[in-house]
Amino acid sequence: MSNGDVKMSNDMIASTATRHRKLSAEEIAEIEHEMTLYPDKKAVGLEALKIVQKYQGWVSDESLLGISKYLGIPASDLEGVATFFNLVYREPVGKNVILFCDSVSCWIMGCEGIKKHIKDTLDINYGETTKDGDFTLIPVPCLGDCDRAPVMMVGPDLHRNLTPGAIDKIILDYSKSKSAE
Repeated sequence: MSNGDVKMSNDMIASTATRHRKLSAEEIAEIEHEMTLYPDKKAVGLEALKIVQKYQGWVSDESLLGISKYLGIPASDLEGVATFFNLVYREPVGKNVILFCDSVSCWIMGCEGIKKHIKDTLDINYGETTKDGDFTLIPVPCLGDCDRAPVMMVGPDLHRNLTPGAIDKIILDYSKSKSAE
């Protein structure tokens, strides 16, 4: 992901946050379970970030500091893990995260036109969220389904052989799922 395509926020990093968020009982229970599967607390860092994200939707600086305090590992170590893995969201994301594959295979199969259609339809660029909070668009280097390119994921669902018409239907379907709740 190139910084030219992604809206970046430099307002605060974890090392400048002054207070941590107390982890919920559910988060602690899941982190405790993960600690039984790893040799030391530092190894649980990524799993703890994913657990907090599952409950909070993203990992705020305060949440990162809460994990740091709970596990007894430096916040800088967790920040390094969180910023390395592009599926740990350090800023709020929409209800539906679109992971758009921009690999060579998808590019050869026309992903640039599909990406433009998504951007035009949702009025967002990479790293941005729609005004209604429904969708966030994030590029990923490969989703491993090259023979059905271009592809993208929305949440856990993989969508293959994308066309502008297929994109319109996918967006409509996920928008409808919001109104059904």
